Amino acid sequence: MSASSLVSETIWKEIESTRTLNDDQLWTLHFLFGKNFEGATRIVDQRGVSKISAHPSGRFIFQVTGESRRKDQYLCFAENFCACYSFFYDVVNRGEQLCCKHQLAARLAASLGSYVEVKVSDEELAVVLSKI
Repeated sequence: MSASSLVSETIWKEIESTRTLNDDQLWTLHFLFGKNFEGATRIVDQRGVSKISAHPSGRFIFQVTGESRRKDQYLCFAENFCACYSFFYDVVNRGEQLCCKHQLAARLAASLGSYVEVKVSDEELAVVLSKI
């Protein structure tokens, strides 16, 4: 794990424990993630993150609304995957970013508890996941 990953994990845990984001945490996350973090904060401020939770398994995935005029929605596992173009191009292919803004928005919303909760059956979640 890189030093930046260790720093960000520590900050995410702090935010999760208090459900608040202070100026030092905000500055550090912006330093680590740059423009992607700026986009993520705008998405969270606009209530653009939904957590799709399945019953009875408890499995979940985030659905994040993009910032384009089309308001595309992307399915994300906050720490591992996003269905957006930027994830594949900037994160996976070029390795220029640690994650995309949709992943950051999902992580920030989850840490702050500021997402829209959508409850579905396990079968309905399977259908959603089959579309990735």
